[in-house]
Amino acid sequence: MPKREQSGPKVTRLASETLRSPTASATAKSLAGSALAQSGTPKQSSSKTATTASKALQDGRSNSATRTLAGSVLTQKPGRK
Repeated sequence: MPKREQSGPKVTRLASETLRSPTASATAKSLAGSALAQSGTPKQSSSKTATTASKALQDGRSNSATRTLAGSVLTQKPGRK
């Protein structure tokens, strides 16, 4: 059975703010775009986006907004078969 995860309203708002921020990193903006694309749809994260999210979570320099977006993106990653 496929996952039915979607970005919630808090993550969607954070993603929108991140995309509009001139100081947000390219990684944060990439994750924000993915989270917004998955808002209200059953779309799942690509493996490339999931890898970016994983690296963001492991990087000690990532801020809390980036970590939140990364967690949301990873939650929507397809499971292994």
